[in-house]
Amino acid sequence: MENIDIGKKVEKFRKEKGLSSRDLAKLADITPSMLSQIERGLANPSISTLKLLAKSLDVPTFSFLLEEINTSHLVVRSNERKTMKVKELTYSLLSPDFTGNLATAIMEVPPMMASSETPLAHKGEEVAYVLEGKIKVYLDEEVYVLEKGDSVKIPSHLNHKWENTFEEKAVILFSVTPPIF
Repeated sequence: MENIDIGKKVEKFRKEKGLSSRDLAKLADITPSMLSQIERGLANPSISTLKLLAKSLDVPTFSFLLEEINTSHLVVRSNERKTMKVKELTYSLLSPDFTGNLATAIMEVPPMMASSETPLAHKGEEVAYVLEGKIKVYLDEEVYVLEKGDSVKIPSHLNHKWENTFEEKAVILFSVTPPIF
């Protein structure tokens, strides 16, 4: 709860509604002085005052109690991507890390390379999209050739394998949930 600043949230919602401090104080039936102290973090509002402010601002009361999220770690700059090399395959992680329920990466498969010798299964559902080139995808006993713009959904625990038998590199964008590499 250390990332919660109720006063800043009250001020933010007030400004979004285009209300002055006096207008909001009047709507919430509190003094302008009290509202000022709340917004500056000098006073903590009671639950009943929070309810009045929420009603006046037309927001749920709990919205004042949600923790702030530090968004700076959610951005991944192209020159700061984590990359992994497995055999000759290169994976560039587009997600910041493997935490959470979803990871997205770009897989580059050079010509005449495969992701594995035999199709493998794992926990986690995947969706893949071909950005460049062509690639064979083995799904159980079936083989499909995917070209630029094609996509495939791979259910959890389905044996699958990627193979590039073509002359140009294949670049595949994929997401997996939960993130398993």
